[in-house]
Amino acid sequence: MAEVKKSATGGAASPGQGGSAGGWTRFVTARPRLTLLVALVLTALAVLAGGGVADRMGSGGWEDPAAESTYATKALEREFPGSQPNVLLLVDAKAAAGAAGAAPGRAAVDDPAVAAEARRLTERLAAEPGVDGVGSYWSTGSPALRSEDGRQAVIAARIAGEEKEASAVLDRIAPEFRGAHGPVEVSLGGGLAVRHEMQTVIQEDLLRAELIALPLTLVLLVMVFGSAVAALLPLGVGIVAILGTNAVLRGITEFTDVSVFAQNLTTALGLGLAIDYALFVVRRYREELAAGADTYTAVRTTLRTAGRTVLFSALTVAVSLSAMLVFPQYFLRSFAYAGIAVVLLAATAALTLLPAALVLLGDRVNALDLRRLLRRRGRTGAAGTAGTTGAAAGPRAEGAAGAAGAGWARAAALVMRRAPVFAVLTTAGLVLLGLPFLGVKFGTADDRQLPVTASSRVVQDQLRDGFPGNPGGGITVLAEGPATPAQYAAYRERIAALDGVDRADGPVTARGGHAYFTVVPEGETVGAAAQRVVGELRAVPAPFDTAVTGQSAVLVDSKEALAERLPWAAAIVVLVTLLLVFLLTGSVVIPLQAVVLNALSLTAMFGAVVWVFQEGHLAGLLGFTSTGDIETTLPVLMFCVAFGLSMDYGVFLLSRIKEEYDATGDHEHSVRFGLRHTGGLITAAAVILAVVMVAIGTSRVTNTKMLGLGVALAVLMDAMVVRSLLVPSVMKLTGRFTWWAPGPLRRFHDRFGVSESDAPRPAPAPEGTGAGGESGERRETATARR
Repeated sequence: MAEVKKSATGGAASPGQGGSAGGWTRFVTARPRLTLLVALVLTALAVLAGGGVADRMGSGGWEDPAAESTYATKALEREFPGSQPNVLLLVDAKAAAGAAGAAPGRAAVDDPAVAAEARRLTERLAAEPGVDGVGSYWSTGSPALRSEDGRQAVIAARIAGEEKEASAVLDRIAPEFRGAHGPVEVSLGGGLAVRHEMQTVIQEDLLRAELIALPLTLVLLVMVFGSAVAALLPLGVGIVAILGTNAVLRGITEFTDVSVFAQNLTTALGLGLAIDYALFVVRRYREELAAGADTYTAVRTTLRTAGRTVLFSALTVAVSLSAMLVFPQYFLRSFAYAGIAVVLLAATAALTLLPAALVLLGDRVNALDLRRLLRRRGRTGAAGTAGTTGAAAGPRAEGAAGAAGAGWARAAALVMRRAPVFAVLTTAGLVLLGLPFLGVKFGTADDRQLPVTASSRVVQDQLRDGFPGNPGGGITVLAEGPATPAQYAAYRERIAALDGVDRADGPVTARGGHAYFTVVPEGETVGAAAQRVVGELRAVPAPFDTAVTGQSAVLVDSKEALAERLPWAAAIVVLVTLLLVFLLTGSVVIPLQAVVLNALSLTAMFGAVVWVFQEGHLAGLLGFTSTGDIETTLPVLMFCVAFGLSMDYGVFLLSRIKEEYDATGDHEHSVRFGLRHTGGLITAAAVILAVVMVAIGTSRVTNTKMLGLGVALAVLMDAMVVRSLLVPSVMKLTGRFTWWAPGPLRRFHDRFGVSESDAPRPAPAPEGTGAGGESGERRETATARR
């Protein structure tokens, strides 16, 4: 026991483990005021550097930049700007329809006064700098640009340039054209207007989510810690991580496109993971104080033990998020940029700023125990705090720890006594919850992501419902190379004869051997039939080179790119997770368990996504429009985020089980001990993170709502079902085989592995000892004292 205590209080550490931790401890605790001052200066610089980052972000990024559809789109933008309109002016002539003297049988949009005003608007729009390819119903006579009731018609144009420059042009011209113009009323729609409004809505929703999450998080932290001082520490870490990540994203926007959606992940993970890490660090620090250690010794021990766990947790989450870098869509890559940055910054702040603050606070970290106001009988603040968090914050550490974990210890004992029943029933329940995902249908995001009252959404709804073919929503076939009119005509006949094609128009030609055809598919613009037509168009032989684009073609190419890269992303997540968990535990069984159980924890999330958002259940309650499909990239994003967070909690639990197993050699006792001492912590962290994700889920944009609510569900299922029921039952069934590893790998771990405990592993305890009898209780008491 003397040797164990020496190691626990900062004495000799085992070779290969204590040196680096000791050096880092001395670095962050030698000058705590200087550390905090430098952090304050860096945070202030981050505020300046990250200012206006949202204005430099885009709201697209779902397409594959190397796909055929992307090539065709860029070529059409260059050669035929009018073929790819991204701004649509919906001209409403309802006032003229009932005007006195209107010619009977004539459409309202053909009224002379309406036509004159519409032509004037078309000319004004064509004269605007940065606007190309302006055309309208009044200049072309195209029936596709006139509503079926004759009361509305469209002026189509394209604003050229990158998303940021095009949005600036839209901001400039929108006030000049939107609103009443004599006999007509003009509204703005089109892809650019939808993306621009979506970006604005996301920024407003993010601010509202932060205003909801921050006070609720603070209240929950006070309930968990008891002390207002301790509760403010995780929030400080989270704010530093969020501001730092905004600065990083601002720098990344100088080199590549970044999606505005990534800011939601920055807020969610910045608060959630900072709270997770701070909970773990502060809890361990308070345990060391309660065990009689002085401030510096408590900080050193905390960094050497909990600090390692935080580092490993951050690495596992970062690896899961980094898998999105293998995909070509910048929508997914943006979440990797934001996620990796915020995870590493949260871990860095938790391992530098937090220890420095703890050194300065000492035992005042327990000050301002607000729960005393709610107690009917006087209790020591330390006992109350430990009763909530499992962290013994007062002098009677043994009694506080026992009271805190008694419920979790009893639950673990019950689960392990009936391990086969709990393992089978829990697994079956999770699989059942995930069954709706078997019917998933993938689609693409459109204006229906926005609330029904959004101005661009209103325009798109009218175009979708009232026009004989959504303007700008068809399939375009680019033709390159010399061809005769007869060859063009023959090709048009072949594509018009395809099943699922309503009509084929064209060609529209230009110099240099470029032309394009417009194909209007039957049914939905991006439905299954339209996607099938894309494949058939690409298979039609032609005497010239062809490339197919349009919304349905972009969707087909995006799905192919995801399917091609998905095995690589999964391999990265699984293999690196296996390696990191092996380095933490020294077992080859536990990493396999961790991957399988983490995957099971996600089934409820994926099942709920299909049942709610694809099939439309609860659409009225949650305030969204179901399109009958799920945006293609979103399941990949949700998997990477939720898998990383579940590994975060898994590392917390496994590290404490491993620490106790190294100290006692008793497998079942170690599992009970780990759940007893981390069950409340993991649950509290999960509830707080779920609150943050639900706040994100209040967004009016459907994809953001889906991300927030889906990940919140996954986090709660992981903490309350997988960690509480599946992990102890499965570890009971695998027994001591849980810790098995081949000899070469065991020696590799002895040399390079990392764990919370520096104490050498004792010989395994005799069978039956610590299974719930007196000897197990004595070991838990001894561990609490240690």
